[in-house]
Amino acid sequence: MRLRGDDPPGATGRPHVVREAMSAPLSAILFPATPRRIPCERGINIALRTAHLMTSGLLLGGHAFNIAPHRLILLLYLTLASGAGMILLELYSSCRWIYLGKGVIVGLKVLLLLAAGVWWEQRLAFLLLVVLVGSVGSHMPARFRYYSLLHRRALVDPDKVPAGAPVSTWRQ
Repeated sequence: MRLRGDDPPGATGRPHVVREAMSAPLSAILFPATPRRIPCERGINIALRTAHLMTSGLLLGGHAFNIAPHRLILLLYLTLASGAGMILLELYSSCRWIYLGKGVIVGLKVLLLLAAGVWWEQRLAFLLLVVLVGSVGSHMPARFRYYSLLHRRALVDPDKVPAGAPVSTWRQ
């Protein structure tokens, strides 16, 4: 009796592929040489970003106008879900996003949101800071958004950015 993965390469194809995937080092899975893509990624990203801007804007307005917290809970959940969706989309591509400038900015926003929950009376100031950090972060030049704290330089995916291409063609 043969175990899964014991067939010689090419015998059935599938068990051998399973063995190769299982033997891949974790770093190769988390930080692939060529970032992964999913179909319709740009459309999904636009939909998530639009939902996030709408729900977070309504949530901020609710806090600015002192709407009862129980009336804002659905907006909070929708904002968290759309933000988590955007984070997961980035992490699926490559986990290096975490130590790039744009990932660090998102981490800072999460810390500010946690601070808003801890210091509830100052929540509006913290939420406004989140918007400020997000706005500045999303409009920073690519050399800062793609700056790697680990490598101490801006990282560019060579296969995604043709030589001599204008900065506007960089993945955003």
